[in-house]
Amino acid sequence: MAASPRIVLLHATPVAMEPIRNAFARRWPTAETVNLLDDSLSVDRARDPELTDEMIERFIAFGRYAHRSGADGILITCSAFGPAIDRLIDELPIPVLKPNEAMFRAAIAQGRRIGMLATFAPAVVTMREEFDEFVRQAASDASLTTIVVDRAIDLLRQGDAATHNELVAARAPELKTSDAIMLAHFSTSRAAEAVRAVVDVPVLTAPDAAVELMQQLVAA
Repeated sequence: MAASPRIVLLHATPVAMEPIRNAFARRWPTAETVNLLDDSLSVDRARDPELTDEMIERFIAFGRYAHRSGADGILITCSAFGPAIDRLIDELPIPVLKPNEAMFRAAIAQGRRIGMLATFAPAVVTMREEFDEFVRQAASDASLTTIVVDRAIDLLRQGDAATHNELVAARAPELKTSDAIMLAHFSTSRAAEAVRAVVDVPVLTAPDAAVELMQQLVAA
């Protein structure tokens, strides 16, 4: 592995960029991170209840460009494009990591009652499908309960991270009987400390877990 491998971060929303930048600074500061952003993807995804073939092709073209830029690995930071990420994983000769894979695996290891706080409703269907697949792989009987926190992501996009965090934390006690609570999106990880202040169960976030797994994949 190169001393400074190039990891391309594919973003579909600007609010995912700061959490993963901070995670790399904590967990893998020697990696060279490159940010590619197309926020039209999340805008259009929010308008369409289904992930269309046209949108999948747009996302795959985005990933191909990341590969051509010299990536040693690609980390997706938006959780609403699962089928498109699957195709990139099959097509590209480098590690391509789903945003929540590492967090899902860690949550399943905690027990069978898993809660998830989400703020971007269009992502929930594909996230549930991915979670169920990891449950099958682990031969687990874990189940997922998801709460979508209304308005939070809109406030975050407007620059009001404090109220975003308060709204997410306010719903967390509804999942207090879970064996673990996941914060669904990279952007939601900002609320981790606020959530941990109101529940006594493990609270898992995607960015740190994803960086650690990406480092292992690139090294291999």
